[in-house]
Amino acid sequence: MSNPQQLRYSKEHEWLSAAGEDGVATVGITEFAANALGDVVYAQLPEVGDTVTAGETCGELESTKSVSDLYSPVTGEIVEANQDVVDDPSLVNSAPFEGGWLFKVRVTEEPADLLSADEYTAQNAG
Repeated sequence: MSNPQQLRYSKEHEWLSAAGEDGVATVGITEFAANALGDVVYAQLPEVGDTVTAGETCGELESTKSVSDLYSPVTGEIVEANQDVVDDPSLVNSAPFEGGWLFKVRVTEEPADLLSADEYTAQNAG
């Protein structure tokens, strides 16, 4: 399992792309989290216009094994939710870093405790 180096990671297993010039970053869950969840069958994502706060719940993912809260790694405003994942939640399992992204957020505040790919991998090794 390899975590893309260009992303940053939360301790709750979300990944975050670097924000573009418009301040918008993409959020998803890691392959590690997708594997731990099992087959994702339902995704409740934040809606466009919602404000999310770093470290707080903003949705949930339901798998055949359990229901898991979805946490926002940053504070900001939701500008897009991935309708493809709502329609086909298995994308979270099959392509967590590509088509299985969850939402895009215009970042207003980013916590200092986000991890690099290497730090995230080390935290979850074993």
